[in-house]
Amino acid sequence: MLTAFARAFKTPDLRKKLLFTLGIIVVYRVGTNVPIPGVDYRNVQTCIDNAEANSGLFGLVNMFSGGALLQITIFALGIMPYITAAIILQLLTVVIPRLEALKKEGQAGTAKITQYTRYLTVALAILQGTGLVATARSGALFQGCPVASQIVPDQSIFVTVTMVLTMTAGTAFVMWLGELITDRGIGNGMSILMFISIAATFPSALWAIKEQGSLADGWIEFGTVMLVGFVMVGLVVFVEQAQRRIPVQYAKRMVGRRSYGGTSTYIPLKVNQAGVIPVIFAASLLYIPALIVQFSNSTAGWATWIEANLANPAATAHIVLYFLLIVFFAFFYVAISFNPEEVADNMKKYGGFIPGIRAGRPTAEYLSYVLNRITWPGSLYLGLISLVPTMALAGFGANQNFPFGGTSILIIVGVGLETVRQIESQLQQRNYEGFLR
Repeated sequence: MLTAFARAFKTPDLRKKLLFTLGIIVVYRVGTNVPIPGVDYRNVQTCIDNAEANSGLFGLVNMFSGGALLQITIFALGIMPYITAAIILQLLTVVIPRLEALKKEGQAGTAKITQYTRYLTVALAILQGTGLVATARSGALFQGCPVASQIVPDQSIFVTVTMVLTMTAGTAFVMWLGELITDRGIGNGMSILMFISIAATFPSALWAIKEQGSLADGWIEFGTVMLVGFVMVGLVVFVEQAQRRIPVQYAKRMVGRRSYGGTSTYIPLKVNQAGVIPVIFAASLLYIPALIVQFSNSTAGWATWIEANLANPAATAHIVLYFLLIVFFAFFYVAISFNPEEVADNMKKYGGFIPGIRAGRPTAEYLSYVLNRITWPGSLYLGLISLVPTMALAGFGANQNFPFGGTSILIIVGVGLETVRQIESQLQQRNYEGFLR
């Protein structure tokens, strides 16, 4: 990996792209530390330093924003509205015929869906920004902090609208930065910004584990966590690269005097076909009951049960339900993102077939059978990896933002591998060596 980056910096064109990407990353990180107007920054820092406040319900969103959410900066919402909008559009493509038709139109249809994603991102940013401001004003953003209700001293309508518009503009600016990286940088702009957001929280989280440790001034806990992290990264790389290759043979056909086809290829089915989406779905769904209890301030029996079980990551009910939701959403997302019948029809259309399997419906049934078989270990792997923060919570006394949690490791490893692959492919295009040197 380091060799690929070293060779990339030696290539003038790629060097410009890498330096441009690094410049955008610097701008993004600066924006995550600029507070929005109307916020008392000292009270925010007081609450952030409070250990109990840092273990609230907003850990996942705060991680995706690079720690900007709890600091209530101009990039507080980060790229979460864009991620949510992209997931919603992808789900709606299955149920809305118009979106499905746009998806099949190629580049023009994809550009139209991207435009819809931008509009939905702005709408979600306004909605989430309003919710964040209301949460900060009520003092619910930092539970257990004595000055939580004094974060927004002026609660007038003008100040509230200014805060929401500032965060919405920040989200639109982040979306623009991601598209700049995609167009003029090394590609995968949104994924790289997500990677930077998560990686930025690692140093402080690791140092907090060392400070809270008791064995040899915390260095033993620190070393143990680092060892666990390296093992998890190796496991995630191994599983993320694992795939089942379905062989496909294309028959020869004559068009005029030319012969086409007769080639062999394969359909790569990844073990973790769903990626990190099931983990995000499951975590978001489990946050909803806890948020309802938090805003209702109810002391009824159902509210007490939710706080003791669903809102507590170490509770048995939370662990079991979280694991089952991840497994369910893994199968659900794979079912809507990979259509065996469409793949089988395309193969039949171009004269392709799987050796030993008849074209058409038998091919679709075979693909569904293989996909279900490999989704089981993939979903179980996602569930087990995602429970690592819970085990860390019990073993090291860490908070929910444990640096080597399942979601963070999956995103960092996935984006890192994809970025290296893109750099290597661009290097091969520029330094291709043929038979004659």
